Amino acid sequence: MRLMAIRAGASALALMAVPAQADELRDAVAADMPALITLYEDLHANPELSFQEVETAKKLAARARALGFEVTEGVGKTGVVAVLKNGDGPVVMLRADMDGLPVIEQTGLPYASKRRAVPATGIETGVMHACGHDTHMTAWIGTAQQLAARKDQWSGTLVMILQPAEEIGEGAKAMLDDGLFTRFPKPDYVLAFHDAAQFPAGHIGYSRGFALANVDSVDVVVPGVGGHGAYPHTTKDPIVIAASIVTRLQTLVSRELNPTDSAVVTVGSFQAGSKHNIIPDEARLQITVRSYEDKTRQHLLDGIRRIARAEAMAAGMPEDKLPKVTVQDPYTPATFNTLEFTDRVMAGLKTRFEGRVMETPAVMGGEDFSQFYRADRENVESLIFWVGGVSKAQWEKAEKGELDLPSLHSPFWAPDAPVVIATATEAMTAATLDLMKKN
Repeated sequence: MRLMAIRAGASALALMAVPAQADELRDAVAADMPALITLYEDLHANPELSFQEVETAKKLAARARALGFEVTEGVGKTGVVAVLKNGDGPVVMLRADMDGLPVIEQTGLPYASKRRAVPATGIETGVMHACGHDTHMTAWIGTAQQLAARKDQWSGTLVMILQPAEEIGEGAKAMLDDGLFTRFPKPDYVLAFHDAAQFPAGHIGYSRGFALANVDSVDVVVPGVGGHGAYPHTTKDPIVIAASIVTRLQTLVSRELNPTDSAVVTVGSFQAGSKHNIIPDEARLQITVRSYEDKTRQHLLDGIRRIARAEAMAAGMPEDKLPKVTVQDPYTPATFNTLEFTDRVMAGLKTRFEGRVMETPAVMGGEDFSQFYRADRENVESLIFWVGGVSKAQWEKAEKGELDLPSLHSPFWAPDAPVVIATATEAMTAATLDLMKKN
């Protein structure tokens, strides 16, 4: 996932020894945990890259089928849709993402991944579940088991999906384009969770409204007129033009947006030239753009085009040699937690997990879970929440300044998997039972 998990406000809760209320559901989840941890370790040791999740999808689809779900594989290339109909009632969709990252694992875990694969770059690499999608999938199975065993407690249609390619922001759209909302029951509610690398294990965080940002990748090609570095007056230096563009881009957020709006424009790559004394004829920029509101996104993208053209013209470049600005498509839309749905689910979880649920600020990371709400904003309610994964011992050391916590996507990220999986399974099951409870 392309995000930093939330830390704000967690310190006050991190060391609270407040047990969640005991009940039958928690006991049932605890009974399932040994088998779920065995599954987790297998998933962790055998990650697969985006749109390559063939083995992962197959083994989890078989488990869902054994629980009585009607299972369809190959949706959106490698996605899985599992449907369980149980009378009249709402349609609730639960989602987990499957893909790992091109990261060489350095956790030292006995079940650490040694997998290697070739991503879209064509360069072989190690593969790791460095974003915790293995905990998502394991809790997905745990939730499926609980709900399949409790059909007498709910009524409606349960749609559980395993989504590919979240890490490249394309999997949700691929499933929608392949008929997720037309070939299968269309959801009234879509629900997911994500583990958090800067959040105490077993605590739950959520945002009302925007939770994650629009994510755009922008490429800028800046033409110039190359020549000898000793005779710059005979050239039009694209490095100088591109540097001016980079500098001016900083004003998009600081001087053009309302200070209360949130946005990021980061130049992550600046490539030009190959020798000390040669002025090249081209420079290239790669930019990530983050925003929440669609109008803010459009202002930033239009501003990048305007600034690139203006700086080149100021340097004397003719109209037919102005920079080319390309916004990659598809982009990842902002993730929005619908207000009433969020309040309803979190009210129940606050009661169940007393002292362990808190509202947190939105972040500038991205999540293509947003696509499911965007596909039909008028009729679909949506919520993604966080489940902390930092063990108590690590958190205490971090609070004392004795340890720097690894982030998501780090080769050192190893969540407190039993706590994440148990908490998420219980939370997802309880929320679904509330949404689909029989009258």
